[in-house]
Amino acid sequence: MIKTSDLRQREVINVSDGKKLGFVSDLDIDLEEGRIRSIIIPAQGKFFSFFARTGDYVIPWEQIKKIGSDVILVELKDFISPKKGE
Repeated sequence: MIKTSDLRQREVINVSDGKKLGFVSDLDIDLEEGRIRSIIIPAQGKFFSFFARTGDYVIPWEQIKKIGSDVILVELKDFISPKKGE
């Protein structure tokens, strides 16, 4: 079993392009089924193509490929990284 606090200490990396996305700040949980639907990572800019709440990355649980001891690997093929300064 893994704790929420353990997830928050792991950096999330997109295996499609090797980019570091940040650290988990929150979880979207389906209380009826008792399952995690997605992880939420605060974004570091203003404009993103993959967002739900203002400035947050919402990554569906199905996109998580591996949870390691130090990192969480996700696969976001259509992810567009923001340009610096935006």
